[in-house]
Amino acid sequence: MPIRWAIAIVGALALALLTLGVQLPWPGRKAEAVARAGAKCPVDAKPANLNFTLKDMNGKDVTLSQYKGKVILLNFWATWCGPCKLEIPVFASLQAEYGKDGLQVLGLSVDDPLDKLEPYVKELKMNYPVLQGLGHDDVQDAFGPILGIPVTFVISRDGKICGRHMGLPVSKSPKDPFEKAVRETFEQEIKALL
Repeated sequence: MPIRWAIAIVGALALALLTLGVQLPWPGRKAEAVARAGAKCPVDAKPANLNFTLKDMNGKDVTLSQYKGKVILLNFWATWCGPCKLEIPVFASLQAEYGKDGLQVLGLSVDDPLDKLEPYVKELKMNYPVLQGLGHDDVQDAFGPILGIPVTFVISRDGKICGRHMGLPVSKSPKDPFEKAVRETFEQEIKALL
């Protein structure tokens, strides 16, 4: 088999796994496992680069560092992303329930213009800041590599990356809806940091 066919097959398989939300063994996966087990942020957790300013839906500048001191759920998503659409209502629910305790969900749309964002945000009743990431590949690079979306980071009050989730979390039971797996995964990590 020629080498390029092998590379194409491996690439297609990796893309399929990312699309299905299968958690791949990326570097830093050990830290994620510790956070998922209900522990606080791992000792070796890296600091999140929060030195970015992006526009929100109203064109107002939002600096990520203004949320330091809160537990941040930073979600990279797009309107065309099916798995993202499944996660967003769960994130809105978590924001409503834990916002008063110090949780701040932030949605960073990676490539949608404002005219596509506005109706989508209203339709999904996104009750947290939605930031315009179009043209801000530097933010993705700072948190990367981001090879597909959704990608969600759980950041502690002191600005450390305690968890990274690529794709949808995998359900413990095939009968459970994806929403349940998403909620259980993120809620456990959030509660450990609040």
